[in-house]
Amino acid sequence: MDGTSVVVTGASRGIGASVAARFAAEGAHVTCCARRREPLESVVEGIVDAGDAATAVRADVRDEFDVERLMERAARAGDGIDVVVANAAVNHGDPGESPLHEESYSRFDDTVRTNLRGVFATVREALPHLAADGRILVPSGAVARESTAGMGAYAVSKAGAEALVRGFAADLEQVVGVVDPGYVATDLSGDTGRDPDDVAPMFVWAARDAEAEAVDGEVLDLRAWKSATR
Repeated sequence: MDGTSVVVTGASRGIGASVAARFAAEGAHVTCCARRREPLESVVEGIVDAGDAATAVRADVRDEFDVERLMERAARAGDGIDVVVANAAVNHGDPGESPLHEESYSRFDDTVRTNLRGVFATVREALPHLAADGRILVPSGAVARESTAGMGAYAVSKAGAEALVRGFAADLEQVVGVVDPGYVATDLSGDTGRDPDDVAPMFVWAARDAEAEAVDGEVLDLRAWKSATR
């Protein structure tokens, strides 16, 4: 991916940090964003120390003006933007122990503002800089499609994000798709599941190697990735 420009939101930890490092290792310049500056800069320092290229931009996806500046910075780092991984997300409750009817209004609102509106802002602000053959990837999971007790606002927000992907895919020339890496050990999942480093290559495959028709408006899961790369 030499010469390509990649943006990863929510890059200070978990899937985002691993995906950013993997794209950089493949030769891309990665613009990494997160709300918290210190952990974000630590991730970028690790990438640079490994001999790869990355830039840290503190940005909050809930704020479209932050996202606008993020995309402008990313576009200046390369010749526009080639890939966006809209990874930033929150889960304010314990997985499996957050019934929807017990969600507070404030927690529900912030989850949807980050996980759904944040994806909308990320895609919308990337578009003026996105290459004609660019790809936008949105991480998600089975909770977006299957009724799962106790997943609360998080499941609702992910279902909304997947609907957003389908809408953008129908309206845009560029490829917009969902990547479902299964259960991954992050703060959002209660730190149980696969190692984020083990699923990071799946995002590179979805951005570079998977057929556009298989990505656009679709959900790429572990089975599709393993079948294509074994």
